[in-house]
Amino acid sequence: MNSVSPSPSASRAVSVTVILLLALAVHGPLLLMQLPANSYDAYTHMFMASHYAGHWFNPWNEKWFAGFSQTTYPPLAHQLIALFSYLFGLTMSYMFVQLVAILLIAVGILRYARLWVDEQSASYAALGAVFLGSLGMLTYQSGQINTILGSALTLNAIPYFYRWLRSNTLSNLVKGVLLTMSAAAVHHITLISIVLFAAPVVWLALVDRNQEGAEASAPGVISRALAFGALVGIGIALVLLPFWISFFKNPVTQLPIPHPSRDNYLLNLKTGLNYWLIPYGALALVVPYMFLRGATSRRLRPLFVGWWVTFLIGLGGTTPFAKLLFNRFFYVFTYERFTFVSTLMVLPLAGLLAAHLINRYGRKALVGVFAAMVATFATSVAWMQFNPIGDTSFKVDQVIAFMNRDDHSKFRYLTLGFGSLFSKVSIEVNASTVDGDYNSARLLPEMTQYGAGKLDNAKYYGLGGMESLRAMLKHANQYGLKYIFVRDRFYEPLLAFAGWRTAEQYDNGNVTLWVKDDVPPAQKMDFGAPPPPWQGLIWGLLPISVALLSLLSVVLLHERRRLAETYEFPATDEAVALREAK
Repeated sequence: MNSVSPSPSASRAVSVTVILLLALAVHGPLLLMQLPANSYDAYTHMFMASHYAGHWFNPWNEKWFAGFSQTTYPPLAHQLIALFSYLFGLTMSYMFVQLVAILLIAVGILRYARLWVDEQSASYAALGAVFLGSLGMLTYQSGQINTILGSALTLNAIPYFYRWLRSNTLSNLVKGVLLTMSAAAVHHITLISIVLFAAPVVWLALVDRNQEGAEASAPGVISRALAFGALVGIGIALVLLPFWISFFKNPVTQLPIPHPSRDNYLLNLKTGLNYWLIPYGALALVVPYMFLRGATSRRLRPLFVGWWVTFLIGLGGTTPFAKLLFNRFFYVFTYERFTFVSTLMVLPLAGLLAAHLINRYGRKALVGVFAAMVATFATSVAWMQFNPIGDTSFKVDQVIAFMNRDDHSKFRYLTLGFGSLFSKVSIEVNASTVDGDYNSARLLPEMTQYGAGKLDNAKYYGLGGMESLRAMLKHANQYGLKYIFVRDRFYEPLLAFAGWRTAEQYDNGNVTLWVKDDVPPAQKMDFGAPPPPWQGLIWGLLPISVALLSLLSVVLLHERRRLAETYEFPATDEAVALREAK
């Protein structure tokens, strides 16, 4: 093949302004259309946020599981949504925080990739982050805003961590520690992601310790890494203290709940398509290059090893690796988030490959790379149409109106077949339900003794799900469970057999209300207890304070700006050092 001289414009690094504007242009309209509202978890996170909007310092939420503590879930993303809900309303506030998380992902990848590759390649990596298939899946299909925001904060913390390891400057230590603590305050699984991102960077700092005149010793790098880890550990322990108290007081001992991300993707091709091939998209073509350059370059080897470990975890039950690593917690985690992290780790090498192709083949390669990125993202969003997570939408206004009138909220209720709209109903209804959509928080024995996630979709969990629902119906009087809204007629024979009768119909007969006449009003249950006021106080103050301090430290703690230097990525293992953005 004849080489083609690249045009000057094609071989330039892309500015961060252009990258952010492109991210805004791609994701802004989709978020304005509220496309993530149809995702699996978006209303769940809005539900958690709605509680903080009304009860900032009281983490005890009466609406799910006959009462549960929100200290079982790190609060920062939900609290941010709650704060902005006063300006934009709850749904648009969710979209706004989601947009901020996406923009931070692009900036974070740019800064993270600069640790590994040259400026041009890093900018291409950041462009790739905008069109990342796994990002599209998590945003528009799964609704995992916490995973995205936590990863974004981690990515932005890691370059400060690297600088601290090499240069021993206090400002980098402060910014790195605060951003890492903020990431942990978003999602507890982020604690694992932090380690996955940080370990290769420690290795890289050891490789680079004598570059650019910074003659750091290996013991010095390691001791600074340990000091950073100790500060972060202490900070996370304090900021999330109510979470740890709840975690150790009520450890997760319930039966494992099935999740397709734990399948063997080779034996279940549809699952593999949904949890690996679609999220990776065109990045799957970069995997051989990851082996070729990552395994053979001394500087890139830490990134390659870190990616390989994360890649194996993201394969769920396809290999025994994740099960051996997490032991019993293997059945607590879901693994699409680790695939997301592994795709983030591929991006620096993908940017390097893109820069190589564009510099060699010019506009033809530029068009090809851009087409591959667009196709990857478009496929991830379009996948929702080919693989919908729920049935067609329906109206829940009449259900909400019924529960909020005539003292109906004195009793508990249940929905069957509502899907993601279950959480939307929970936001608006004043009454409590025995169901819920955050498995780790529930303590009711009718739910923890069976391997089912929600009563609302009990049939999808087979015998365990139906046994859980049957046990709850049997104890309806104990829980004050009087009203059941049914959208799936599959459950009607069971309700009739358990002594319930139909009362009303809504949405043109799409939803039927079933009532049990002899149920007394709901009472407070003994399963779990509200956290004491001091826990509510620090839960409402510390996570959001750490986030504000992180922002202030990044803005106010300036560093001496290094002179710009343009160079090609080395063909050998020669010096490539500190090139992180300011």
